[in-house]
Amino acid sequence: MKASPNRSRPRPHRHRQTPAAWLLLALCALLALPAAAEKVKLDPSDWGHPAGENCASCHEKASPGIAEQWHQSAHKTAGVNCMDCHQADAADVDAIEHEGHVIATIVSPKDCGRCHEKEYREQEGSVHAEAYAIIKDRVPALAHNVTGPEMQAAGCDQCHGSQVKVRGDGTLDPATWPNSGIGRINPDGSKGSCSSCHGRHSFSKAQAREPSACVRCHSGPDSPDKEIFEASKHGMIYAAQRDAMNLHADTWVAGQDYTAAPTCVTCHMGAAGKVPATHDVGMRNAWALNTPVSQRQYLVVLDDGSKLELPADTKPPKRGSELTKADGSTAKVKVVATPERRRLVMSTVCLECHSKTMTEGFMRQFDDVVELYNTKFGEPAAAIMAGLYDAGLLTPLPFDEPLEYTYWELWHDEGARARHGASMMSPNHAWWEGMYVVGRNFYSRFLPEARAVAGEQAAALVDAHIDGADDHAWLANQGEGNPILGWMPPPPPEPAASADADAESTAPAPDSQEPAAERAPDADAGSAAVDAEDAAAVAHAGDTATEETTQ
Repeated sequence: MKASPNRSRPRPHRHRQTPAAWLLLALCALLALPAAAEKVKLDPSDWGHPAGENCASCHEKASPGIAEQWHQSAHKTAGVNCMDCHQADAADVDAIEHEGHVIATIVSPKDCGRCHEKEYREQEGSVHAEAYAIIKDRVPALAHNVTGPEMQAAGCDQCHGSQVKVRGDGTLDPATWPNSGIGRINPDGSKGSCSSCHGRHSFSKAQAREPSACVRCHSGPDSPDKEIFEASKHGMIYAAQRDAMNLHADTWVAGQDYTAAPTCVTCHMGAAGKVPATHDVGMRNAWALNTPVSQRQYLVVLDDGSKLELPADTKPPKRGSELTKADGSTAKVKVVATPERRRLVMSTVCLECHSKTMTEGFMRQFDDVVELYNTKFGEPAAAIMAGLYDAGLLTPLPFDEPLEYTYWELWHDEGARARHGASMMSPNHAWWEGMYVVGRNFYSRFLPEARAVAGEQAAALVDAHIDGADDHAWLANQGEGNPILGWMPPPPPEPAASADADAESTAPAPDSQEPAAERAPDADAGSAAVDAEDAAAVAHAGDTATEETTQ
């Protein structure tokens, strides 16, 4: 239970911090994000619940797996037992009686926060904590209509989290439990699940540092980070040098406690140089990559510790103004971080292993891919769909028409894969499994289907969004060949010589009185003489060249 002391040692830092960097680091300090884990402030006398001493002896028979996990945990070493985490008041909505004691099945982030205050505070305000609220109103369109409501519990909720419901007898509704989704709404009102990353009942920090802790959810069409990381240079190095990652270390600062490779935690949460660690996984993301059109984002920190992301093309909110959060509640603005500052934090992590030139160059390439997707595909496709809806040619009901599936997959699956591939250094996912598929389906499926829906209005509702645009100008060059498909147009035939020209070339000169047969020997002799002179000149040139080479 006790957190490890900060054993980081001073060392020379090779990059000079700019004023903007210091400003951003000040923001991190404002958000109270120390570089290493804080010590548990709760006095040890507050754990070691007497009623928990006998739990393990029974569970060693009833559920030996979880008992063994606890025996090998840091909790066991610190003297933290089952009742310290599972204890409940009789008035709690999810309280049940178990072997003569009042307990709660769910150990929520609020329960963990009794000891791990910093981690709870950071997680509480993170985008992970809002994962259920973000998609709550969107779930029925796919999970209920296209498939069936049973899929929500087995699919969507296992990553985003469920709203756990308690039945009249205090037991948990099986339609919402078991669940360890990252944005789970717990019966005590808290959001999230620490075991989503740390895994009960060992709650290992090494497990949470592994990429596998993230890829349970961050995989598949809309968030293909597992596949991308494994195919990237970072993932390749991690797989080859995992034993050098120091995953069980008390502190885990990139460039100090490990240098072998980065993981998901390294870039999105971990400490590196002057950048502190955090349980808020979204602080360093300058772009929104899982939207129809990507936008750079402000990070708005609210006075209750929660955070919002707002598009950077809007006016940033003023300090003290009131905003509505994803769950419908309101809070006041405390501070706003620009996309540039968020990028600066991520780049500072990169600088632990890469030069400034390489880091800036990579970020430029990534930004260029996102802008390409936006201008060539995302913005035109969104405008075409909006026009079809406004004209009443598509119904408001999602997924009742084929074009809606094509559009959904274009940005949600293929477009997300291309953008994520560029952001995480996987050329295969950025191109062959990403932008190539976007382009193929935009031209061969989306546009033809949209024109068919638009009918007589196709020119105004569809073609107007691509005609004249530089990105689509290549379509007008239909006579321009290329061997990529294995065929090229034959070269144009050479002009044929006319019969009159042939006759003139063989006729004697008009002023010549000699028959052609009598002139031929002289002509041949002259030609032979010229040939001999040419041969001698070539031979002499060769001799000269040989002499020069020898010298």
